[in-house]
Amino acid sequence: MAAVLQIHAIAHRHPALAIVDATVSRAVEMAAALLVVAEICVLLTGVTSRYLFHTPIVWTDELASILFLWLAMLGAVVALRRGEHMRMTALVGMVPPKVRTFLETLAIAAPVVFLLLLIHPAVEFAQEEAFVTTPALDLPNSWRAAALPVGSVLMLVMAGLRLLGTEDWRYAVGAVAAVAAIAGIMMLLEPVLRDLGNLNLLIFFVGLVALGVLSGAPIAFCFGLATLGYLALTTDTPLLVVVGRMDEGMSHLILLSVPLFVFLGLLIEMTGMATAMVAFLASLLGHVRGGLSYVLLGAMYLVSGISGSKAADMAAVAPVLFPEMKARGAKEGDLVALLAATGAQTETIPPSLVLITLGSVTGVSISALFTGGMLPGVVLAATLCAVVWWRYRGDDLSNVRRATRGEIGKKLLISIPALALPFIIRAAVVEGVATATEVSTIGILYAILAGLFIYRQFKWRRLMPMLIETAALSGAILLIIGTATGMAWALTQSGFSGQLAQAMAGLPGGAAMFMAASILAFIILGSVLEGIPAIVLFGPLLFPIARQMGINDVQYAMVVILSMGMGLFAPPFGVGYYAACAISRIRPDAGMKPIVGYMVALLVGLILVASVPWISIGFL
Repeated sequence: MAAVLQIHAIAHRHPALAIVDATVSRAVEMAAALLVVAEICVLLTGVTSRYLFHTPIVWTDELASILFLWLAMLGAVVALRRGEHMRMTALVGMVPPKVRTFLETLAIAAPVVFLLLLIHPAVEFAQEEAFVTTPALDLPNSWRAAALPVGSVLMLVMAGLRLLGTEDWRYAVGAVAAVAAIAGIMMLLEPVLRDLGNLNLLIFFVGLVALGVLSGAPIAFCFGLATLGYLALTTDTPLLVVVGRMDEGMSHLILLSVPLFVFLGLLIEMTGMATAMVAFLASLLGHVRGGLSYVLLGAMYLVSGISGSKAADMAAVAPVLFPEMKARGAKEGDLVALLAATGAQTETIPPSLVLITLGSVTGVSISALFTGGMLPGVVLAATLCAVVWWRYRGDDLSNVRRATRGEIGKKLLISIPALALPFIIRAAVVEGVATATEVSTIGILYAILAGLFIYRQFKWRRLMPMLIETAALSGAILLIIGTATGMAWALTQSGFSGQLAQAMAGLPGGAAMFMAASILAFIILGSVLEGIPAIVLFGPLLFPIARQMGINDVQYAMVVILSMGMGLFAPPFGVGYYAACAISRIRPDAGMKPIVGYMVALLVGLILVASVPWISIGFL
């Protein structure tokens, strides 16, 4: 809303700037929408050529990767203009109006400073990448890397226009001055900071990030500012390295499933498939207190691992269930809290990219991990179901009529094409028809055909807004992942990982204390690192220690992954929580209180998994 008001203010006070804003934003939105379409076409072409004609096209993944980084950056531009980057607004909403206005302006000034610092190293990075050529298309890698400086400049333009649209120019000047003052003080303290060693990790990655997040600045830019500040003031590392890590985090091809599953979720809703699916599920459980919450738990369990990305899993489920759950009186905060909790609960469900990565870097059998990962997810689902039962035990269902068998059968018949979609997607992955990245395109094609010929509900005029919404939401998620990856790399270079392993190996109390310390450590690590970087960094260090203490590899893997998942989806620092909020279109502060109960339930389930080895290894 603040972004919309600022855009209107620009139009009223600065008509020329309003024309610039409208022209640039429309061009960026169109480009981002076309990139979503291009990604779908490229990946679907690759699947069709390989599976139907048995003639693989070697350049499809390469082209998809190039386009993907452009989609991520342009989507981030759209999200910035719309004010849709994830923020923590709990404290902002509690302060007096004048302070709130200042903090809202500060939330624009922080991205401006970050982008000003980022543009030069981003240009350097793109120039360096010009010396690398892609293997299949033989193109300079600068074609892809140029998305970073171009996107940064466009975001800077949008942020600048929003600052100009501030109601009182004194707030804009004050916000910029406040950020500049903090930066200036940190620069003056540089000689002192360089002598503090790893104490700087607390100053930058806890103190500075917390200050930015709690003041309402967008999460992604808080992560980025902390990382740039840490490297610039306490190390001799060139800042273009941060850009490289952002590139690595944002352009991992498996993440391409995020925008495609976001678009698939919008398609399912638009074509009527979601309505048919929810109607059937509601006929089964609608008379049960909290019935659709149980459906959400089961749906996340079923689709988890299909895309290889928790954000994509949530994007495939939330748009289907949330509208009906809201219509039945569920509170927004509880919805996003449960969605985030199910993201943590289903981390061990195969086929999981985290499981595959862990097996590859630790030498643990991937097939054993796949077998061992199913039951821990069920145990955690049971603890979450207990919380759902408790919270909804008092619901008044006196006016809710239980569906008859005939009604259930009729709704089942109507919903079969919609219910078949998750099974088609999973079968396509298991049978090798498509990769985890490509499979969403099969779902998109299926949804389009079902909407056109089965449900006969396909609104062509909604396609462009849906594509723009997909790009904006994806850009907001991917920019958080990119800046978090840069922060993870900085933590690694500090030597923190090696010190952690040594400290844990020297703990008294044997295996039980080591397991408890591992849970605590990976909850903390999961809140600041993406899952795969955390596994790659700490798996090879800690698994040998666990073996020496007699802990089974598969059990320890389940404990590590679930602990990391809890941290990843726990506010205020967990990136996964903000991804759930972005997908749900729900303010982060709305879910802060409800998620506490779910996190306690997950912790109880995690302690059970850690205490009872059979849960993880009973079926090996």
